Amino acid sequence: MLRLVLPKGSLERATLELFEAADLPVQRSSNVEYRATIPDPRIDDVSILRPQEIPRYVATGLFDLGITGRDWIEETASDVLSLGELHYSKATARPVNVVLAVAQDAPVQAVGDLPSGVRVQTEYPELTRRFLEKHGVDADITLSYGATEAKVPDIADAVVEITETGRALRAAGLRIVDTVLVSYTELIANPLAYDDPAKRHAMSQILTLLQGTLEARGKVLVKLNVGEADLPEVIELLPALRSPTVSKLFGEEGYAVETVVPKSQINTLIPALEDHGATDIIELAISKIVH
Repeated sequence: MLRLVLPKGSLERATLELFEAADLPVQRSSNVEYRATIPDPRIDDVSILRPQEIPRYVATGLFDLGITGRDWIEETASDVLSLGELHYSKATARPVNVVLAVAQDAPVQAVGDLPSGVRVQTEYPELTRRFLEKHGVDADITLSYGATEAKVPDIADAVVEITETGRALRAAGLRIVDTVLVSYTELIANPLAYDDPAKRHAMSQILTLLQGTLEARGKVLVKLNVGEADLPEVIELLPALRSPTVSKLFGEEGYAVETVVPKSQINTLIPALEDHGATDIIELAISKIVH
């Protein structure tokens, strides 16, 4: 039913891991193969291509559904529908920031301080052009094919580059002046394909699986038993992600409690629960959380 395109390059590994965890495993003959399959009746075929190209291919109908970054959707000005953000990137769940950066010792403190004719290197020439025009800056913008941060000051006066943490820019002696765009990974659809009710339903189901998998990351289910007298203190200890489920134990003066908690807190939470009267504590992994 659906023709799907996934990103190659920096997002590739994280995307394949997400699909595997969502029970949509991507199968291909080798790590360099551009064609793949997913054993799911909703997905007819899969291609793995550069994320820069994906918005245009989805917009023109070569694919019904794709994953790419908001940065490339904006750069290409492609007519696609965003079905939802997927909060993951190549290393973290944080967004990628497209930023304007200059040398640490440059006198530029704001975008408007850039002089006329300023040399700007970037992988995002159209996005950069629109951003600088909006701020009244006349710039000489050149497409960069990589190592953009290394081009200041000899080749460029400023760069527009992506960063998750800013660490690489600081290491290159650059300072961020402004953020051009905050970019999450997104599931996008071709508008005509989305108008097909069967395809739209399949797209919605796939989005549910992917977002449910991401929602479950870093969380565990905790189940425990507790006596009536200790119940208030145990409830007070539980993180307030959601109201816990509390059920009366059959034939006993006590309660069963279960709730979802951050995995990062479990090492201190379980001993504290035991200290306050909880028994039969179980920690369970969670694959998906669908609201």
